[in-house]
Amino acid sequence: MVNVVRSTVIDQPVEAVWAIVRDFNGHDRWHPAVADSEMERGAPTDRVSGVRRFHLVDGSELREQLLTLSDADMEMTYCLLDTPVPLFNYVAHVRLLPVTDGDMTFFHWRSRFDTPAGREKELAAMVGDNIYAAGMEAIRATLAGTAPAAQ
Repeated sequence: MVNVVRSTVIDQPVEAVWAIVRDFNGHDRWHPAVADSEMERGAPTDRVSGVRRFHLVDGSELREQLLTLSDADMEMTYCLLDTPVPLFNYVAHVRLLPVTDGDMTFFHWRSRFDTPAGREKELAAMVGDNIYAAGMEAIRATLAGTAPAAQ
């Protein structure tokens, strides 16, 4: 089992970061790897069990399901249903916490998954760097008003 964890502090109030993160179908508006996204069967973006189908900028299609969403705790859990990348039993968890010294946000993103033997380091780095770290940086830029124009 591979464990991936990334965290950062964003110099924005936790409510502002949560407003972006909690939109389970909104990642195509801020994540540089996501080209488009839609909720299957018109499900609301905050419905636990809702499934988002999206394409990466390379054309790959993925499906993920929202497993938990808590506004009170500012956290969510989701899993991969379909992906061309060999990430098996993938479950991810995002949690935001207020940093009261400066009204900032502690952003914690983690996952666990299985993968073919010998590809653990490669796929852990891909998820951690290209998805989590890049996504955190994109949210930081979006809130600072320095994000590149949408594609």
